[in-house]
Amino acid sequence: MNREGALLVMIAAALALLALGYVAWRRRSRRDAGVSAPFGEAPDGAATRATASGFYVATTRHGDALERLAIRGLGFRSRVDVTVTDRGVALDLVGQPRMFLAVDRIESVALATTAIDRVVEPGGLVRIAWTAHRGDGSTETVDSYLRPQDESASTLAAAIIAILPPSTPTAADQSSTTSTGNAA
Repeated sequence: MNREGALLVMIAAALALLALGYVAWRRRSRRDAGVSAPFGEAPDGAATRATASGFYVATTRHGDALERLAIRGLGFRSRVDVTVTDRGVALDLVGQPRMFLAVDRIESVALATTAIDRVVEPGGLVRIAWTAHRGDGSTETVDSYLRPQDESASTLAAAIIAILPPSTPTAADQSSTTSTGNAA
């Protein structure tokens, strides 16, 4: 085979892979179209407890750190500014409206090591398990992963845990993680 033939084969293979990726993302987007993020502002009078900057890594099915959800506004990795208030957690992702996780939506907070394509030092990610609403009225628990840059993940997790009711499950030892990256 000459160079031109090899080049055409490589171009065809690249186009086929791009087409498969596009079809897969469209299917995932349709599958997750009914799940919505809680976009909106913090309630009036909410007192800021902590702030952090870093990266939003992904939102996945609860307990499955490798199953990305294609929720509008949360489908891709982004810079994020996190504001912890006494009423919940606000996430400001670049180019997206503010997302506010009210305290009653947060089911648990823990440290993680792995999420989708991100593997960091043990306990380097903050995993927030929260309740997402579906278009049909049902709910689903999802996990959102954050990678703080200004401070440690354990400091951010502790600030979020401090606003939760005592009955909210949290990792007893946040430094331990399982192979899927979720705190044990």
